[in-house]
Amino acid sequence: MRLILSLAPLLLSVVLLQLSSGGLGPLDALSGLAEGFSSQQIGLLGSAHFLGFFLGCWWAPRLMGTVGHARAFAAFVVFGAIGLMAHMLIVNAYVWAGLRILSGLCIAGSYTVIEGWLMVRITKETRGRLTGVYRLTDMGASLTSQLLIGFLTPASYASYTILALVCMTAILPLTLTTAAQPAMPEAPRLRPVIAWRTSPLAAVAVIVSALSAATFRMIGPLYGQAVGLDARQIAWFLALFVLGGALAQIPVGWLADRFDRRRVLVGISLASIASCAASSLTGGASASAAQINAFFFGLATYPVYSVAAAHAHDFVEDTQRAELSAALLFYYAIGAIFAPYVAAWLVTGYGPSALFVMIAAGHVFLLIFSLGRIRVGRVPRARTAYVWAPRTSFLIGRLTRWARAKPGE
Repeated sequence: MRLILSLAPLLLSVVLLQLSSGGLGPLDALSGLAEGFSSQQIGLLGSAHFLGFFLGCWWAPRLMGTVGHARAFAAFVVFGAIGLMAHMLIVNAYVWAGLRILSGLCIAGSYTVIEGWLMVRITKETRGRLTGVYRLTDMGASLTSQLLIGFLTPASYASYTILALVCMTAILPLTLTTAAQPAMPEAPRLRPVIAWRTSPLAAVAVIVSALSAATFRMIGPLYGQAVGLDARQIAWFLALFVLGGALAQIPVGWLADRFDRRRVLVGISLASIASCAASSLTGGASASAAQINAFFFGLATYPVYSVAAAHAHDFVEDTQRAELSAALLFYYAIGAIFAPYVAAWLVTGYGPSALFVMIAAGHVFLLIFSLGRIRVGRVPRARTAYVWAPRTSFLIGRLTRWARAKPGE
């Protein structure tokens, strides 16, 4: 307990960052609609966020090595605060897209600092407890942040200022701590080819994961408004998606540790296709129907990334895990950059149900690809443990490496 309390500044910063960044996506979507943005322009905002996220993952370790953890963290939070506060100064979709690059940069950079700090505090005796607390804190704050949209007025200077203040407050716990800054961890090399060579199925699956999660978080509010949900109902619509994804980790992890993970991905894709079909056919029937469908959609789609990552890690040695995790996150970022814009274009042309038709099409492709890999792919000699893998920074592979170690490593 004493160690967890000593890490309270880090965990508090995680909560504040999630509250500000998690609330920004849906607020931008509803604010864009209020300001007359097109669906494609709103989709562009989501794509810009993940472009900034990718740039932040790449740049953050280098900045930390130059100025240290605390200063790098303060710089990234300032980028996020600028991105938030400048929204209502210039109401233009393309300016907002530039500001969303700053918000993505903030999240990736800040999480890189936090995870780098956590790595040096974790020991063999405490690593399971601490990483569990870290993931629980992150997911709990993410779920809470979705509910904020029910209390924030779209296209309001006050709403963006509140989120900016929360973001800036995240500087205080980390910069005021008396704990010594850790040594700079070596940044993993970014070699996307390692993921494809190790497991083509994992590379495809994380792209489909981005197609589901990144698209839903940005375009979901557009869908909710199109089917008649008000702001508070949209907040629950998004929060239930996150809750479903969190609850899915336990049963899916149990299945992934006992059965062929390729077959687990087949089952997940079938469940995702069924969930998308239900949302397309019945999502607009009532607010309750839309929210129940969102819960089951999160239940079905959210674990794809973690199962894919576990399958890929079955084929590499312990020394390669950080590099493989960075490569998988790269594929996720690429999918997340393009998917929201494409989804918004389809929603404009074919109506709100096109969101789930596009996601279902991605899972149909993953289903077919998984079945193909079952026939021709390799079977691992030894299996790693299933790990709920956050998509936070390139350093997450080092933070969770201990949990994936095979017997004897």
